[in-house]
Amino acid sequence: MAGIAHPIKLSSNESALGPSQAALAAFLDAAKGVSTYPEGSAHILREAICEIHGLDIGRIVCGNGSDELIELLCAAYLRPGDETVISQYAFSIYEIYTKANDAVPVIAPAKIFGTDVDAMLAQVTDKTRIVFVVNPNNPTGTYISPSEMGRLHAGLPPHVLLVIDAAYAEFVRKNDYEAGIELVSRFDNVVMTRTLSKVYALAGLRIGWAYCPAQVVDALNRVRAPFNVSVPAQAAGAAAMRDRAHVEVSVEHNEIWRAWLTDAVRATGLQVDDSVTNFLLIHFPHQPGKTAHEADDFLCRHGLILRGLDNYGLPDCLRLTVGREDANRKVASVLGEFMAGQNV
Repeated sequence: MAGIAHPIKLSSNESALGPSQAALAAFLDAAKGVSTYPEGSAHILREAICEIHGLDIGRIVCGNGSDELIELLCAAYLRPGDETVISQYAFSIYEIYTKANDAVPVIAPAKIFGTDVDAMLAQVTDKTRIVFVVNPNNPTGTYISPSEMGRLHAGLPPHVLLVIDAAYAEFVRKNDYEAGIELVSRFDNVVMTRTLSKVYALAGLRIGWAYCPAQVVDALNRVRAPFNVSVPAQAAGAAAMRDRAHVEVSVEHNEIWRAWLTDAVRATGLQVDDSVTNFLLIHFPHQPGKTAHEADDFLCRHGLILRGLDNYGLPDCLRLTVGREDANRKVASVLGEFMAGQNV
C-alpha cells in the first residue's frame, strides 16, 4: 500500500491474536526433520483431531487447507454435466471447483443474506451430485440451525452428497448451532470440512480436515496426493488444537470485539448484519460520497484493508475482520469520519 508504513489487514478473516506459542514451537521443532517425507496419512494431525473431537481416526482425511478437500470432493464426485447446488452469497470456491470439473453450479436464492433451505431443495434435480452449505456462511456471517440442516438433508436423494463447510465453527457460541459432526455420524452422504486457518491462526500453513463416511474417505484417499500435509504443518496443527487455553482466549477476544465493532459501526449510521463469526458484513448506501467503493478507497488511504464483495454480488458491502483492539478502534473511527463527510 503506497505511502502507508504499517497497513492493517482486516480482509481475510485471520485470527486477531495469531497462533499459540505451542504451535509455533512445534513447527520449529518439526522443521528439523524436513529432509524426510511425511507419513502419508497425516497421522500426527488426525490423531490430535480425533483426541479433541472424539472422532474415529479412520473417518478423517486431511488436506492442504479445506480448499483442497473441497477440490478433491468435486474431482471424486462430479462428472461433466452434473450439478452442484450452492446458496447465493456463499464462499466462491464451490462454484470454481464445480466448473473446473465441467459441472454446473446452480445458485439458490438466499434469504436475508443466509441459506434458504427451501430454495436449496427447490434447485435439486436428477443431475445434482453435491449440495454445498457453508455454516456459518462466508461472507455474510449467518448460520442455520441443526433442525434446518437436518431438514435440508432429509429432502435430498440418497445419491446426493451434502458437504457442510464449518470453517468458522469454533467462533460460534450459539445453543442452536452444530458443526455437522452429528449428521456425518448418522448418515453416509454427509461430509463436514474444517480448517485451521481461522481460530487456530495457521492460514499460512494450509491445514484442513474432513470428517466423512467410510466410502468418502476411500474416494478422497484415492484422488489426493500422498504427502499433501507437511510434517511441520501437522505438528503445528496438532499443538494448536491441543492448546485449548489459547483457543478460548481467541474466541473470547472475538466475542468482545465483534460486539463492540457491531455497535460502533452501526453508530456511524451504517447497516451491519448480526454475525456469529470473526467478521462483519457492512452495508453502504447508494448515496454519492457514501458508497462502499468510496469507503474502500478512504479506508485504504488510512492504511485499512477491508474486503470488497463485488464478486459475491454484494457491491454495496465491505467485509470487516475482527482485529486487535487498536485496529478495531481505528477502523470504527475512520468509518465515522467517512460517514461524517470527511472523505475528501
